[in-house]
Amino acid sequence: MAAEEGQRVDQYTQDGTVDLKGNPVLRSKRGGWTACSFVVVYEVFERMAYYGISSNLILYLTKKLHQGTVTSANNVTNWVGTIWITPILGAYVADAHLGRYWTFLIASIIYLSGMSVLTLAVSLPSLKPPPCRDPHVENCKKASPLHLAVFYGALYTLAIGTGGTKPNISTIGADQFDDFDPKEKNQKLSFFNWWMFSIFFGTLFANTVLVYIQDNVGWTLGYGLPTLGLLISVIIFLAGTRFYRHKVPTGSPFTRMAKVIVAAVRKWTVTLPSDPKELHELNLEDYTKKGKFRIDSTPTLRFLNKAAVKTGSNSPWKLCSVTQVEETKQMIRMVPILVATFVPSTMIAQVNTLFVKQGTTLDRAVGSFKIPPASLSGFVTLSMLVSVVLYDRFFVKIMQKLTKNPRGITLLQRMTIGMLFHIIIMVIASLTERYRLNLAKEHGVVENGGQVPITILILLPQFVLMGTADAFLEVAKIEFFYDQAPESMKSLGTSYSMTTLGMGNFLSSFLLSTVSHITKKHGHKGWILNNLNASHLDYYYAFFAVLNALNFIFFLVMTKMYVYKAEISDSIKVLTEELRETTYKPSNKEES
Repeated sequence: MAAEEGQRVDQYTQDGTVDLKGNPVLRSKRGGWTACSFVVVYEVFERMAYYGISSNLILYLTKKLHQGTVTSANNVTNWVGTIWITPILGAYVADAHLGRYWTFLIASIIYLSGMSVLTLAVSLPSLKPPPCRDPHVENCKKASPLHLAVFYGALYTLAIGTGGTKPNISTIGADQFDDFDPKEKNQKLSFFNWWMFSIFFGTLFANTVLVYIQDNVGWTLGYGLPTLGLLISVIIFLAGTRFYRHKVPTGSPFTRMAKVIVAAVRKWTVTLPSDPKELHELNLEDYTKKGKFRIDSTPTLRFLNKAAVKTGSNSPWKLCSVTQVEETKQMIRMVPILVATFVPSTMIAQVNTLFVKQGTTLDRAVGSFKIPPASLSGFVTLSMLVSVVLYDRFFVKIMQKLTKNPRGITLLQRMTIGMLFHIIIMVIASLTERYRLNLAKEHGVVENGGQVPITILILLPQFVLMGTADAFLEVAKIEFFYDQAPESMKSLGTSYSMTTLGMGNFLSSFLLSTVSHITKKHGHKGWILNNLNASHLDYYYAFFAVLNALNFIFFLVMTKMYVYKAEISDSIKVLTEELRETTYKPSNKEES
């Protein structure tokens, strides 16, 4: 009888996941790769929609709205920065109030509204300035306040929508695997690799087919298809509803963290007890009833432990549980790693701005076909796809044998390799640009900004290596911030990985404006002009290479100091033991 009862309990997930009505879920009925397949396919179509807009946006701003190089590049990075910052708001709403599923659905409606208005803005003649063929955009008629209001209003409505979808969709996917089941935990380790695979599959379509349509057919169809793609993606997500597992909202993570900090500051003179067991903590039953997990006290960031010292007051702003303190520590410990990823995110911002602008100055003909400059971003995607597959299928298996780590290497080690690639990329980009500028001088096209007679394919190395860097850094970054966040703050943790991209884009805008302004002082021409043939992007990229090298040193110091959080289950330990057993078995056979 006891065995039958244990078997029935084992059929239910043990990580606190429920259905939409709040009932416990059977592992065999919901979740796993069945549920994830809907989420992954959603992401293919949604990424096609997003990158269908962002990949070629700088060319729309320069060619159709007649903006200069610095202005258009900054408008792109400011918008993309907002896209990646708003997920903090979406994560808060999901974790504190509505849950991931409903937050995602409401945000999808906002997202779709923004995309629809944007399609109208590029389609109706009354919502854009008249066409202009003058190569000097400063001579063209500028967009009116109405044109800009409608266009940017739609762009930023779209940004608010993505704030609710981005932090929740990947988290919903990861929630489909139970950390307490070794088999599902192992599947979760591969999930983020295949998640990025789906992202870049959709991106590849956007950077090739959609960009070609925008350049050669028209912007109406070029923006209409991404809007249709987004609608299809939401329908696909809804089709999988009956298979999803859900995490219950646990209250505002910001309020819980604020209580810990305030309580610790209020008791800064209080002496910590030598035995952590004397600190305030709730009974284990209080956590299990709510599907939460108790966390033991750790010696890191000891000052915050004062929030759990008993002083007679039971006010939540004066006394916090050890678990609440440890959750706050986990989020704070990740902040230095978060900051260290801002600079690499700034490099990613160059792909759809200056890298694309470079492409417009080169010979785009391959036979009778002309390559759209923004399509070079497709090589980032292709490189990423190949790298992720090779990493997951070969690199991980080789490293597992050497390190006995189920992931092959640690997440921070994977990020380190990605950061090394960023240094190499900017060195190559600088040398390539210097070569392009020398050719421009030789052929007398510096002043008139004419085409430099060399193939656009010379830019390929910087695009291809960017994809390889993403396979290491971006995949590991998403998994790291999700994995290291407390169970009750997973959406907020996921939003960290998006915040880095947002801050990277804002940093890109700041650096571009600042460098452009400083280098124009004292009668100098400046490094970044509307005419790239008269600019010095080679100096700017060399500056980025130095910045990456300095940031790399900072990152190494931060990783040395970082302490990984304790696992809530024994699944990783079980997988590690299995790896050791498979390693030792052949040697045992040889001995016998």
